[in-house]
Amino acid sequence: MEMKLTIRRVPTVVSNYQDDADKPRAGCGRNCLGDCCLPVSKLPLYAFKANPAKPSQEDAASTKSFVNILLSEWEERMTRGLFRYDVTACETKVIPGNLGFVAQLNEGRHLKKRPTEFRVDRVLQPFDPAKFNFTKVGQEEVLFQFENGGDDSYFLNNAPITAADRAPNVVAINVSPIEYGHVLLIPRVLDRLPQRIDPESFLLALQMAAEAASPYFRLGYNSLGAFATINHLHFQAYYLSVPFPVEKAATHKIPLSEDTMKSGVTVSKLINYPVRGLVFEGGNTLNDLATVVSSSCIWLQDNNVPYNVLISDSGKRIFLFPQCYAEKQALGEVSQELLDTQVNPAVWEISGHIVLKRRNDYEEASETSAWKLLAEVSLSEERFEEVRAYIFTAAGLVQADDDEDASEGEEATYAPVPVAPMPVAEGCLVLQ
Repeated sequence: MEMKLTIRRVPTVVSNYQDDADKPRAGCGRNCLGDCCLPVSKLPLYAFKANPAKPSQEDAASTKSFVNILLSEWEERMTRGLFRYDVTACETKVIPGNLGFVAQLNEGRHLKKRPTEFRVDRVLQPFDPAKFNFTKVGQEEVLFQFENGGDDSYFLNNAPITAADRAPNVVAINVSPIEYGHVLLIPRVLDRLPQRIDPESFLLALQMAAEAASPYFRLGYNSLGAFATINHLHFQAYYLSVPFPVEKAATHKIPLSEDTMKSGVTVSKLINYPVRGLVFEGGNTLNDLATVVSSSCIWLQDNNVPYNVLISDSGKRIFLFPQCYAEKQALGEVSQELLDTQVNPAVWEISGHIVLKRRNDYEEASETSAWKLLAEVSLSEERFEEVRAYIFTAAGLVQADDDEDASEGEEATYAPVPVAPMPVAEGCLVLQ
């Protein structure tokens, strides 16, 4: 008999209509993102430049408008009272230490949630229209459509759904935001895609990061089994004007064969960081980078390995983290001390932005406590190297023979280094 690993989970509410997902409906009765309403609706449209080259100063001035437009639209939804709490009032600080983990106290985020039975031992699960999905979101939560504009970027305040034969990509607010400007990118919303990476959707996420052209606007992805709470394809994104700890972490470049290097993509692994991960950079085109990383993600999900992805540096740097925390949690291998924090280490936490739900945890937060939590997420060194080899094969990467082992031993490489406190004010970092 097959054993199912499950956790009694209380997922974050990402839409104001999530609590109504199980209620029968005799017709829509409101403007939603479903087939009943969306095809005949008009929504704002942001058209992005399809092939962003290295921007000139003139181009950079225009592409910055994406972040300005997104944040302006997000703030307008805040004035309309669409969020469940005011995230800009949450206390935030940089924890003194070598990496500068960012801690936020968000006591409101674990309230008003709908209990569900969440299966954690299957990364790929079929889309279930009976459960909450983004077609049930009201159009007032949508900021704009996000579509290919060819050679130009532009914004329209009101536009029909762009193509009758193609489901639109939409950007919507997360009504339980982690940070200022927290949004969801939902590719081809009417296609009802389950939470799984495909090359086209991953390229779309990179195109959003490139269009933002800001190091402080990042996108993240959580697979099922790695703390995605909705099985409908989506990426998350928000704006935070400090470096993430993982972006500052040391890396070791993995030498690749000459044939592999033709795409221009380089691969490194994180050094002296609590979660083992790979870093993909470069690429002759954005599509080259998207192809290599999405191929890696596809192998992970097809082989039932939960993972998280951080899209950083305007889409030029991608962090990939295979993880095992939910599996350990289901098997009873996580300490009660960590479970009591109620922190689910998804992409933002793994990247070093840790949302804490209890004031005591926030006030006592230290680099040691952050490291202790995140170390439970990481694969063992042996398992990580095994997974890395499979990923390389799937992505068509061939490691050169002259690589020197960057591992310094389990304890030496993956242990926090005591240092003097960083000269950074610990005031609120959230934009007001």
